[in-house]
Amino acid sequence: MGPLEPKVDQKPVRAAQYVRMSTEHQQYSTENQAKAIAKYAEQHGMEIVFTYADSGKSGLTLAGREELQKLLAAAESGNADFTVVLVYDVSRWGRFQDVDESAYHEYICRRAGITVHYCAEQFQNDGSPLSALIKTVKRTMAGEYSRELSVKVFAGQCRLIELGYRQGGPAGYGLRRQLVGMDGESKGLLDRGQQKSIQTDRVILVPGPDEEVAVVRDIFDAFTNNERTEAQIAQHLNIQGRRTDLARSWTRGTVHQLLTNPKYAGMNVYNRKSFKLKRKRITNPPEMWIRKEGAFESIVPLEQFLQAQEIIQKRSKHFTDAEMLERLRSLYEHYGTLSGILIDETEAMPSSSAYRSRFNSLVRAYQLIGFTPARDFAYIELNRKLRRVYREQCEALLSEIRNRGASIRQNPDSELFVVNEEFTLSLIVARCRATQGGNMRWHLRFETSLRPDITAAVRLEPDNQSVRDCYLFPGIDLVTSQLRLGRENGTLIDLYRFTDLRFVVGMAEHVPISRVA
Repeated sequence: MGPLEPKVDQKPVRAAQYVRMSTEHQQYSTENQAKAIAKYAEQHGMEIVFTYADSGKSGLTLAGREELQKLLAAAESGNADFTVVLVYDVSRWGRFQDVDESAYHEYICRRAGITVHYCAEQFQNDGSPLSALIKTVKRTMAGEYSRELSVKVFAGQCRLIELGYRQGGPAGYGLRRQLVGMDGESKGLLDRGQQKSIQTDRVILVPGPDEEVAVVRDIFDAFTNNERTEAQIAQHLNIQGRRTDLARSWTRGTVHQLLTNPKYAGMNVYNRKSFKLKRKRITNPPEMWIRKEGAFESIVPLEQFLQAQEIIQKRSKHFTDAEMLERLRSLYEHYGTLSGILIDETEAMPSSSAYRSRFNSLVRAYQLIGFTPARDFAYIELNRKLRRVYREQCEALLSEIRNRGASIRQNPDSELFVVNEEFTLSLIVARCRATQGGNMRWHLRFETSLRPDITAAVRLEPDNQSVRDCYLFPGIDLVTSQLRLGRENGTLIDLYRFTDLRFVVGMAEHVPISRVA
């Protein structure tokens, strides 16, 4: 389709503009894009009647780009009040790693009779073989830019690891994060949730309070010299009234994590897990890890740390499904009952989490050996899933807010999140329940007694594993401690509905005045 020449008696073509700004490409602000698009529209007899803007959104996937999703939904509905979509260039449409995905989203518009124009490109998107070829090349280049950037960022992070600098994450029990300048001089300790403010500054790990350092050394001594198990060490610490860095009781798992973390021996390790280009998170084999020995001042000698790993390795064994079930059956015959606690406290038994991982649930493992609990424990499995989703949402929110340069911490007493020391946030997860009539219901219970400034209620899909949407309720608007929601809840309630928690992230981000202006 060539340029549209306006006529005197011809009404302007109704157009919608889509603008996007990603954190890795700040030079093209949405304002600059809109200015270029407006000039293009004026030259081609178009009137911009709708604006869809995704600010600070990555173009790697459609997920999280709420405005583009709305644009495509409007096109698919057949009721869109525009016939043209104006985009600055191909890369603003997206940096999809699969060029076919980018083409498909454009095809959705074209199928609905809506043409996509790339205003800053040197070709016309007229459906000709030449324009199709150029678009394919441009889409490939846009995706390749993200891949190259990912490689460069990863190489830079590996270099910093090899220089002995810490790359994100809490320090852990017995350690503290210390800020250092370019010259290596200390600038003080960072509290939990605090981030560096100068790009050239770096973070290293240093030993924490003497009391915590002594506990770490006692744990390693008890494990390597006194042949105490993780469960026995945890029990001893709890009897002494000791608490973890999160002010929680010690467990077999927290002691095991401490014993297997190389940072206590002064070693910096990176790339144990990967999550590149918005793809599935994977666990990398040890040969892919990036290591730097002597990066930090060690709390325990390297020899003692390696001795602990050798003990753990010798006692570890990969059980077959049949072996795991046979041990579970023997335990049941001995005690006449089973529980997760009983499994975890029995030596030479795989952990209860290993049974859940291997057989999808502990209840399923019980069924395979003929054990039926006296009570229906299905709700336990559901609650475990809800806790997992809650933990994942918390981790994602914490990571995203901190990546934007903001601070967030969790009050250990109230469990409310404190953002930028400016407002409090309560995060709740609501399971989906089916009524006898087949309708979906979500029951929200609010922490009104804690008076959070904002409550984020995440609703789950009927599978109670994936996220459906979320509601953001200001504290001033909450006049009830409970709320029951359906699929549709009317304008007064759905006014608070969002597709995800990105609005909260936007509230937390400190934006320079120059950007706002």
